[in-house]
Formats: sequence, structure tokens, C-alpha cells
Amino acid sequence: MTREQSQTVENERPEIRQTPDLDAEAIEAGRLLFAQECGFFWASASAADLPPFDLPEIAFLGRSNVGKSSLINALTGRNALARTSNTPGRTRQLNFFRLGTRLTLVDMPGYGYAKVSRTEVSAWVRMIDSYLRGRPTLQRLCLLVDARHGLKDSDRSWMKMLDAAAVSYQLVLTKADEPTRAELAATRAKVAREAATHVAAHPVILETSARDGAGIPELRAMLAALA
Repeated sequence: MTREQSQTVENERPEIRQTPDLDAEAIEAGRLLFAQECGFFWASASAADLPPFDLPEIAFLGRSNVGKSSLINALTGRNALARTSNTPGRTRQLNFFRLGTRLTLVDMPGYGYAKVSRTEVSAWVRMIDSYLRGRPTLQRLCLLVDARHGLKDSDRSWMKMLDAAAVSYQLVLTKADEPTRAELAATRAKVAREAATHVAAHPVILETSARDGAGIPELRAMLAALA
């Protein structure tokens, strides 16, 4: 590829935006959807044990202890829908939660925890890859990134896998209340630059905090649009 061609490709990439253009109607639609009854209904420890195809699915994936369960609890307004733990790697299966009659939320095993055996890691990767490639009901995957640390090599590996599987994914910064404003802005900019090079990455990056609720209404609204 010539330098001119490379520049053309760069210019054609969608701009990565940090603040979605959402009106009050979209925010209210998200609030109403996530105010519906939400409950656990299925757990899969292998690709052979997935539930039948049903409602549109939104999956949550990220490094161990990134805050997946806390984010799901914050989105649904429940304290213990998804179990949280200070012990990384506790979630070892795909946990499915039905949100009303319109959406299924999927809490996926965390990755990147060093104390998990290679055998377990390999099994998890195979299970997740099989789920991603063979699930027509999967509408979007939220790839969670700790706002304190930014992208790690393990995140980048999954981004490449998601690109290859043609799975639309949205980068969601978690624990955004912990860095300073300057630190958060720097992390967001670095993540945005990398995301712009990935074909399956959604062009909006959201900053969220399960603790103070920042970004939760916006994420609800964006997911409600897929229901």
C-alpha cells in the first residue's frame, strides 16, 4: 500500500466519538427498558450448553475484575443481579439474564487473570470464540476497559478476534470516577486512537462508573436501540 493509499484509508475511518448524540427520548427509552424485570435464566460452561436462540443479546466481556458484574447491576438498577467479587476470575461460565421481553444480557468470563491455569484459559477462549461466531442473536458486545489502566495486550488480542469474527463491539471505560479528569482524558484519547484501527469497533466510546452512575443512562439508551 502506498503512502497516499494509506492516508486515504485513514481518512475514511469513522471518527471515534466519546459523547453520543442522544436526546431525552432515547435516554427515557433506555431507562424504561432497564427498569423492567430482569433475572438469571441460564448458565453455560461450554459451547454445547448454550440456550436456544431467543431475544437479542448484549454480551459483556473484559479483563478479570474490570467491573462487568458491577456494570450489569448498575444498568439494571439491582444490587446483586450479577454476583460481584474481589477475587478475579470468579465468573467461569456464560451467565444469561433476561431483561423483560426484549433483551438478554450475557455476563462472560473475565480474561487475563494470571492465576488461572492455561488449560482453563484455553477452554474459556474456545467457548467464547464459539459463542461469538455462532450466535445470530448477538447484537453487540460491550468490551470493558478499566479507565485507570487503558488497553492491555489481552484487550488487544480480543479486539483482533472480534474483528476477525465480524462481531460489532463497543468499548466501554469502567471505573471512570477513579482517575483524575486529565488522566481520564489521556486514557480515552489513547483508546480512541487504537479503536479507530479496528473494523468492528463501534464509533462511540463510553465512560461509565457503577459507583456514581456516570454514563449509565447513555449506555442504557444505546443498548435499548438494539432491543
